[in-house]
Amino acid sequence: MTRSSSPFSTGLQVFSVRAALLTMISFAVSTSVIAADSASEKSATKKPNIVFFFIDDLGWTDVGFMGSDSHETPNIDRLASEGLVFTDAYACAPNCAPSRACLMSGQYTPRHGIYTVGDPERGNHAQRKLNPTPNETVLADRFITIAESLHTSGYVSASMGKWHLGTDPTTQGFDVNIAGKEWGSPSGGGYHSPYNYPNLVNKELGEYLTDRLTAEACRFIEANQDGPFFLYLTHYAVHTPIQGREDLVKKYKAKPTPEHHKNAAYAAMVESVDHSVRDVLAKLDELKLADGTIVLFFSDNGGYLGATSNYPLRGGKGMLYEGGIREPMIVRWPGATKPGTRCDEPVIGVDFYPTLLEVTGTKRPENYKLDGVSFAPLLSSPGSSLERPAIFWHFPCYLTGSGDPSGGPFRTTPAGAIRMGRWKLIEWFETGRQELYDLHADIGEQNDLSKSHNDKRKELHEAMLAWRKEVNAPVPATPNPKYDPIKKPGGSKNKGGRKK
Repeated sequence: MTRSSSPFSTGLQVFSVRAALLTMISFAVSTSVIAADSASEKSATKKPNIVFFFIDDLGWTDVGFMGSDSHETPNIDRLASEGLVFTDAYACAPNCAPSRACLMSGQYTPRHGIYTVGDPERGNHAQRKLNPTPNETVLADRFITIAESLHTSGYVSASMGKWHLGTDPTTQGFDVNIAGKEWGSPSGGGYHSPYNYPNLVNKELGEYLTDRLTAEACRFIEANQDGPFFLYLTHYAVHTPIQGREDLVKKYKAKPTPEHHKNAAYAAMVESVDHSVRDVLAKLDELKLADGTIVLFFSDNGGYLGATSNYPLRGGKGMLYEGGIREPMIVRWPGATKPGTRCDEPVIGVDFYPTLLEVTGTKRPENYKLDGVSFAPLLSSPGSSLERPAIFWHFPCYLTGSGDPSGGPFRTTPAGAIRMGRWKLIEWFETGRQELYDLHADIGEQNDLSKSHNDKRKELHEAMLAWRKEVNAPVPATPNPKYDPIKKPGGSKNKGGRKK
C-alpha cells in the first residue's frame, strides 16, 4: 500500500441482518446530514467526519456518567446522553503503547510485537522467574494504520497529542501531526508551558497542554470543514505527571473528600479533558457539522492506581484484571445511534478499525489481517451481538508495582486472558495458575471459580490456547538464571527509565 506523505449478550448475527442494519445506518446518517444543511446540495452518500477522543489512563469510573463520586464531567456526560454507551468496552492491553498499536494496526499484540512500554524486564532480576518476551517499541511500516486506510477513501487525518508508536505519525498515514512523538508522557515542563513538541512550541509560561491541543483540534476542524476528516485527538491527559490547572485544583481541594476519587490534581486533569470535549463539540455545532460527524470517546487502559480508584473493578493500569483494561466508551452518530442508549456487548480496541472502514465505506486493505469485528450493527441495534466467540489479551512481560495475586513485587507477571460471554479466565505464565471469574455476578473479580467450574475453565483455556496458536503468541518459558527467591529485594532494573 502507498503511504501518505504528509454487563453482556450472546447469539449469532447473520450476514443479511448485518447488511440490513448497515443500510439503515447509512440512510439515517445521510438523511441527517442533508437536514443539517438543506441549502447545500451535499450528496446522500457523503462520508461522515470522525472525531476520536482517545484519553490516556482514564479509568472506567473516572467520568460522571460511569459513576465518579468527585470528577465533574458534564460535557462528557452530555455526549453519553446523546449517544450510545458501551458498558463492556476493553483496551487491548493494560498499558499505553501496546493498546495504541492495536488500535492503529487493527491487530492483537502478538502480531506487531509491542507488548508493553519500553523494557519488558521491569524490576529486580532476582525476582523474575522467567525471561520475558522481547518487546518492540515502534509500530513497523509493514502495518497499515487506520489513517492509511481512510486516506484511500479521501480522508484528511490529524494526530493531535500522544503518538507513542514511533517518531512521527505522518510517516504512518496522518497528514497532520501536532505534539506527537515517541514520548509516552509530557516532556519538559509537563502539562504547563514552556514546552517544545513537534509543531507545538510555546516558550511562554503557563499555557496548559490539554487546552492547547483542544484549540489546535478546533482549528483543524475549521480548516477541513468540507471534509471528510479524521481527527485523532489523543490527549496526554490524564497520564502522569499529575498536574492540573491551578484554578481547577483549588476547586477540588475545596470540595468534601469523596470516598473513591480523592486526588484533586487528577480530578482537575479529568475536568480539563471534559472542557476539551465541550469545545470540540461546540465547534462542530458552530460549523453545522455535528449531524455528519461520528464522535468516539475511549481510553487506552485502566486508571493508574497511584492517582485514581477503579472501584468497583479490581486492579488498575498494568493489570489484566478489569480495572486495568475495561474503559469508558461512547459513540455518538446522529441518525444512527439513539440518544441515551447502552450496549452490554463486549467490544475491544481492535474493533475500531473494521468499524470505521465499514461506516465510511472504505475498502479493507488487501492481504492484511484485521483481528477485530465491526461493531457497526450495534450502533442502531445495541441489543444484538457480534459474530465471535471471545476476545483476548496477551502480556508476556513484567511490570513493577503491587497487584500480583501472589503478593509479589509486580503489578503483573507475564499473563494472558480471555473473555467468553460472561466468563473471564486469566493464566499466569510463571506458575500456570488460572483464575476464572463470572463477570455478570462478580464484576470485582473477587471469587475465583476455577475449581468449582472446572469444565468452564477448561473450555476457556482451550480456546485461549487455540488463539495463541493462530496468532503465534510467544509464551515465556525460559527460566531466568538470575532468579533467586531467597535474595531480598533491592534496586531495580529498568532500561527505559521511569515509566508507568
